[in-house]
Amino acid sequence: MGAPTLPAGMSVFERGWLSANNILLDGPEGATLVDSGYASHSEQTVALVESALGLRPLGQLLNTHLHSDHCGGNAALQARYPGLQTWIPPGEAEAVRRWDESRLSYRHTGQQCPRFGFDDLLRPGTERLLGRQIWQVHAAPGHDPHSVILFEPESATLLSADALWENGFGVVFPELDGVDAFDEVAATLDLIERLAPRTVVPGHGAVFHEVGTALATARRRLEGFVRAPAKHQQYATKVLLKFKLLEWQQIGLDELRHWMQHTPYMAEAARRDGGPADTWLSELIAQLVASGAARLQGRQLLNA
Repeated sequence: MGAPTLPAGMSVFERGWLSANNILLDGPEGATLVDSGYASHSEQTVALVESALGLRPLGQLLNTHLHSDHCGGNAALQARYPGLQTWIPPGEAEAVRRWDESRLSYRHTGQQCPRFGFDDLLRPGTERLLGRQIWQVHAAPGHDPHSVILFEPESATLLSADALWENGFGVVFPELDGVDAFDEVAATLDLIERLAPRTVVPGHGAVFHEVGTALATARRRLEGFVRAPAKHQQYATKVLLKFKLLEWQQIGLDELRHWMQHTPYMAEAARRDGGPADTWLSELIAQLVASGAARLQGRQLLNA
């Protein structure tokens, strides 16, 4: 028996690691896009949607959570489709109304996200017609305290955002703020196991079907972080730097130092290390280079 197929009307635009995957759900009542990618890729996001829909409008835009790689294309899509209805999880609705970039994480991560508005809330415990199917909305805290995942029970398809990838899960951002959240990651993994999806469309990476294997991998990674929280902190700083390097492609070391000093998550990590900030940054760069994620060329750090 072959792998399960995607639900009718679903298309997955696999984007990589700077932009989250976009999921298009098309049906008789109109088309819905789940997540919109990063700001610097917004033109590509609009082009992908236009190519799929032709002259038909995009009716709804849903965000699983409001990290910049999942909602950075919202403003561009709202400009392209004036009647677009945008739905977000309820936890950060007031921060979006006020456009508080600290509460929305953009200032703390040193990332960009053009201002957007929303029309309604994607409340956990509800169901919504998206494309041709009824999808359940489930709370999925851990990676982000306000994140949701979407599950379609007939096909057992899960849109897992950053709660579960084929080889792990996203950085547990509350932990960077000193808030215990590893238990929430574990609870979300337990929820996914109970839902028993046959197909997972993750926030990053390819669609996969070996869900039990992915859950076991995620739990092993979580156990390692619980035993050694400093390991998670180190992982998070490497992810944040690699993310920006994907955006920049290359940057001078002086400019990189300036970004680090003015990015709260990075500056706090350097402070927590206790040594000179320049030494901390040099060691972080060396780790990225050693792993093959970056390379040095003179005083330029290049994406690899």
